[in-house]
Amino acid sequence: MANTKSAIKRIKIAERNRLRNKAYKSAVKTLMKKYLTAVDTYAANPTPEAKQEVLSRMAAAYSKIDKAVKRGVLHPNNGARKKSRLVKRLRQYEQAEASGN
Repeated sequence: MANTKSAIKRIKIAERNRLRNKAYKSAVKTLMKKYLTAVDTYAANPTPEAKQEVLSRMAAAYSKIDKAVKRGVLHPNNGARKKSRLVKRLRQYEQAEASGN
């Protein structure tokens, strides 16, 4: 257990930051999952409404990832990798659709 005032304060700050980081990471994962389900729905039935839903989910996920990187919750390369994987999934279906026509 911490003996000094400064060590006690650091423990409190570390716990506060851990909870904040956990919330950001959880939100990023949730938005990524919602985006991926929207992409799968779009792939099954490509309509303009589904495409719009995918784009809005992508924007929300990108925004949250960028905020997490800005606040130091995610490493910049980790954020870039997550965003790359998101757009890669969409491009995969779009190219399959284009080659299918």
